[in-house]
Amino acid sequence: MRLVIARCSVDYAGRLSAHLPLATRLLLVKADGSVSVHADDRAYKPLNWMSPPCTLKESDDGTVWTVTNKPGEQLIITIEEVLHESKHELGVDPGLIKDGVEAHLQELLADRMEVLGEGWKLIRREYPTAIGPVDILCRDAQGATVAIEIKRRGEIDGVEQLTRYLELLNRDPHLAPVKGLFAAQEIKPQARVLATDRGIGCVTLDYDSMRGIEDDKLKLF
Repeated sequence: MRLVIARCSVDYAGRLSAHLPLATRLLLVKADGSVSVHADDRAYKPLNWMSPPCTLKESDDGTVWTVTNKPGEQLIITIEEVLHESKHELGVDPGLIKDGVEAHLQELLADRMEVLGEGWKLIRREYPTAIGPVDILCRDAQGATVAIEIKRRGEIDGVEQLTRYLELLNRDPHLAPVKGLFAAQEIKPQARVLATDRGIGCVTLDYDSMRGIEDDKLKLF
């Protein structure tokens, strides 16, 4: 991971145009190729970013960064002064350890795929990717591959996490095209809007109801 604190301005050229005037910001270049621009507020959310796959080209003097993604959209960062720069090797992240409710929701849903509709079939729980495991990979009634991210409370960061998984999974010709489904006991309105904008479906899970489904498996007694 590369961290650069610099006085810079930022221009985005794509479906829409956006401009960030000159100010001191954190530029974050991750090993997955993503580039994001952060201010000293807004918690985790960047001011602007470019998700992988994308390419970063620097001018000879290093004052202009041009980040271009596959559709040709560009993030142009003009640097006036570099205040700090460092690189760090973070290694493989073990992924998020879910609380008991999230882990149980995943287990229940994997065992009861019919909750999502007739004909849904499990491929695998904890499907591995380079950035962590996808909670559930399955097929819907039409046979399409679906990646499901499960949260107790569905917020924007969960949608962002699922978006990153989908970007990786859709590079696999054996799986693509892969759709996304965001599942939670409660989904915040902002998260639902973002998911819908990115073509990700949303489903609210009733934990108590799922636990109370009568077991139709064979029993000895």
